[in-house]
Amino acid sequence: MKNILIPTDFSGNAWNAICYALEFFKNEKCKFYFLHTYIPAFYRMDYALGGPEFSAIPDMEVEVALAGLEKTLEDVKEKFPNKKHTFETVSAFNTLTDEINELSAKKKIDLVVMGTQGATGVKQLFLGTSTVFVIRKAVVPVLVIPKNCKFKSIQHVLLPSDYLSSYKKDDVYAIIEIAKMHQAKITVLHIKEAENLPDVQLKNKTILLKLLANSSYQEVEAIGKPLPEAILEYVEEHSIDLLAMMNHGHSFFERILIKQNIDQIGFHVQIPFLVVRDTSDN
Repeated sequence: MKNILIPTDFSGNAWNAICYALEFFKNEKCKFYFLHTYIPAFYRMDYALGGPEFSAIPDMEVEVALAGLEKTLEDVKEKFPNKKHTFETVSAFNTLTDEINELSAKKKIDLVVMGTQGATGVKQLFLGTSTVFVIRKAVVPVLVIPKNCKFKSIQHVLLPSDYLSSYKKDDVYAIIEIAKMHQAKITVLHIKEAENLPDVQLKNKTILLKLLANSSYQEVEAIGKPLPEAILEYVEEHSIDLLAMMNHGHSFFERILIKQNIDQIGFHVQIPFLVVRDTSDN
């Protein structure tokens, strides 16, 4: 059974992510954890001593959280009846990122699913602050659902790679499992910067393709284009259903996180994207 954690702030984007996740895993036996975190506007001493349950003063945020989670659970059971799915709600006085990692360890979470605002404002931020923090710190894979993105069959998964990481089986596992679950084909997209790959990149490429050996996959090379541009172009021209990215310090995704003001490129992904932690030393 898979354990799926879905943070919610009871917004439309959060509900959209919940709906997507329930469709995404409709044929899988899963336990879903709906998580809401809060920190009071004024951090009182009674909280510091033991949390809201030790507070003598009623806390509206606790009541709002519990009511919101109860309503979420009712709506899920009404709109998505599925005997393969079970649910648990979690209300936590904690930061979102810390609670996600604590629950991931305690409940053996396989995947975090969360919504995001999409591109907003003049600076065209494509991710909300909370999403960025979760992706940076999460110890498990994170599936991000853009605003208004509705579930459709997953047939094509795009995995961009610069072959700068020495891929590990555990890191790539989530991508492979999701592709197999939906009988999807993985496309490894490499942006070619030189005629021949250096030895270290050749070695890493060999490792990655070996890990994908039992999956349906293909290799594609793009030449002479900036990585974000090449990814967007490939997504648009080939009807990609899921974008998978390895999150490492030197990776494309980390560069995007650092520089979100990318109007000149307009990296506004309209499809779900899976961010997997890259634990390689490279």
